[in-house]
Amino acid sequence: MTDVRRGLALGVGAYALWGLFPLYWPLLEPSGAVEILAHRIVWSGLTMGLLVLGLRRRHELRAIVGDRRVRLLLVVAAVTITINWTVYIYGVNSGRVVETSLGYFINPLVTVLMGVLILRERLRPLQWAALGVGFAAVCVLAFDYGRPPWIALVLAFSFGTYGLAKKSADVGAVESLAFETAVIAPFALGYLVVIGAAGDSQFGTEGLGHAVLLMSTGIVTAIPLILFGAAATRVSMVSLGLLQYLAPTMQFVLGVAVLREAMTTGRWIGFSLVWSALVVFTYEALRHRRRQLMVTAQASAAS
Repeated sequence: MTDVRRGLALGVGAYALWGLFPLYWPLLEPSGAVEILAHRIVWSGLTMGLLVLGLRRRHELRAIVGDRRVRLLLVVAAVTITINWTVYIYGVNSGRVVETSLGYFINPLVTVLMGVLILRERLRPLQWAALGVGFAAVCVLAFDYGRPPWIALVLAFSFGTYGLAKKSADVGAVESLAFETAVIAPFALGYLVVIGAAGDSQFGTEGLGHAVLLMSTGIVTAIPLILFGAAATRVSMVSLGLLQYLAPTMQFVLGVAVLREAMTTGRWIGFSLVWSALVVFTYEALRHRRRQLMVTAQASAAS
C-alpha cells in the first residue's frame, strides 16, 4: 500500500468514527457540554501520555517542544480543536445534529479553499465545478434555517484551521496530539476541580456506568484524531476536503432517521446537491488517476 493510499484509508476511518459521534455524546448527559469537554480533554491527555510511553515516542515529543515553529502551530491546533469540540458537543446535546452536519458540509469547502489560497494547491476544472455545487448546497441548507447557522460556521472554520495547522506542522500523529492535549489539559483539570469542589460535577453522581462513559471520552477522542493526524500528513488538502463529506453525511442521516429531527424540502434539496458534488468529485478523481496511470505506463514503455 502506497503512502497516499494509506493516508486515504486512515482518513476514511477517522471520518466514519466522527460520523457516529451523535449517538455517543447524548449518553453522557446529564453532564453539560463544558463538563463533558473538560473530561474529554483530561482523559485524552492521559490516553495520549500512555501511548507516548508505550510506543516510545518521548524523543519525538521532546523534538516538538524544542521546535518553536511546530510548537506554535500545535498550540493553534489545540485552541481550534477545543473550540470545535465545545460547539459540537453543545450542538449534538441540544438536538441540533442536522446543523452540526451542515458545519461539516461547509468544512470541506473551507479546507479546499485553504489548500488553494494558502498552500497554493491547484484544482482541476471539474473539481471547481464540484466545489460550486457543494457551495450551492450549503447556501440552500443555510437559507432553509432562516438565520445564520452559527454552530455550522464555527465548526467549519475551527476544524479547517485545525487541519491546516496539523498539515503545516507535519509531525507524527501520536506525539502531536499528546502535545495538543498537554497544552489544554491543565485548564480542563482545573475546571473539573472547581466544579467538583462546588458540588456541581456529575462525575460519580450518576452511577458507575456514567463515570466509565466519561472516562472513555479519552479513547473515543484519541482514535479518530490520531487517524486524522496521520492522514493529514499523507494526502493533499483537496483530498481531505473530499473525505470530509463522509462524516456529515452519516451525521445527517442519524439526525433524521434515528434522532428524528425535522426534515424540510430545502434540506432534502441541499442534501441531494451535496451528493451530486461528491459524484462529480469521485468521477474526476478516478478519471485523473486513470490518466496518470496511462502516462506512467507510456513513459515506462518509451524508456
